[in-house]
Amino acid sequence: MDDMVRAAGLGDILDKVRAGERLSPEDGARLYRCGDILALGYLANIVRERKNGDNAYFIYNQHINYSNICTNLCKFCAFGKPKDAEAAYEMSIADIEAKVRERIGEPITEIHMVGGIHPELPYSYYTDALRAIKRLRPEVHIQAFTCVEIAHLAEISGLGVEGVLRDLVEAGLGSIPGGGAEVFSPRIRKLTCEDKLSGEGWLEVAKTAHRLGLRSNATMLYGHIETVEERVEHLDALRAAQDETGGFLTFIPLAFHPKNTELGAKEGLSRSSGVEDLKNIAVSRLYLDNFDHIKAYWVMIGPKLAQVALSFGADDIDGTVKEEVITHMAGADTEQALARDHLVALIREAGRRPVERDTLYNVIQQY
Repeated sequence: MDDMVRAAGLGDILDKVRAGERLSPEDGARLYRCGDILALGYLANIVRERKNGDNAYFIYNQHINYSNICTNLCKFCAFGKPKDAEAAYEMSIADIEAKVRERIGEPITEIHMVGGIHPELPYSYYTDALRAIKRLRPEVHIQAFTCVEIAHLAEISGLGVEGVLRDLVEAGLGSIPGGGAEVFSPRIRKLTCEDKLSGEGWLEVAKTAHRLGLRSNATMLYGHIETVEERVEHLDALRAAQDETGGFLTFIPLAFHPKNTELGAKEGLSRSSGVEDLKNIAVSRLYLDNFDHIKAYWVMIGPKLAQVALSFGADDIDGTVKEEVITHMAGADTEQALARDHLVALIREAGRRPVERDTLYNVIQQY
């Protein structure tokens, strides 16, 4: 297999990987441009198994998307709607409580809650929502509110990012999801999400959270109009932030779904190929040497490709999810939930060891 990697022109990168040396941005760009997906997978698997052996993680979680009303209206998003749109919705605190009660008998360990940048919901709504969940399920870990949402809360409350984070933690927040990062490139943000928090702003919110002891995830939205160099710049910025704080739990490459989006219609874009999905997982595993985990999010790429990804750098396939809305509004044709037994079977079929984890990657059960 080493000969295959050298034949693909990646011999020097193989030597770096085996020696545990950090890859350069130039190395990252070469990996993205490499046409030999098996060579990339072989390289990524070296790092994957060095860090996690045969373990493949999943979580028993529930998603709640409290509102799709949003002022940003990013061109790559099918979820966000103006307040007067027919498909716009917002949940009351009672609605959120009802969502939690629907699955109160299930052994859920994480509730994942995000929404749009709502122009009218008061600051108290967000702390009240956390407290309501904790009243019903005091044992659950709440992963809620992206860095973009937290920056919005800092603005409407006047408390600043640190003050908001302290309030949210007191109300029950356990960690922060990775959404809203998109691609950090100012060019991309100007063309696709001009009104959104900047890439620098996203990183600063994440690092502030880390300094307060909160962990968070990181993402990148790929497969639209970004360049290879912009992908590598994004990964490099995340790696530098992780060097500084060590607060990121996992990296999740997110495949762009063009259906029902302004960007997809304008550019005539189609879904990324399976090869492209695997390439983004493999390159991120190789480049993000200071991240412990890389997630193949089955909702985005499908359960079957997520299985394959477990040999291309990924060591996590997310979880039961229990009703995902955001990607499905952009045309995803995957299930909205998978049972625990199904996740265990998927991982076993891929030749890996299923490990149920909590949000912070503490092991709940090995299968």
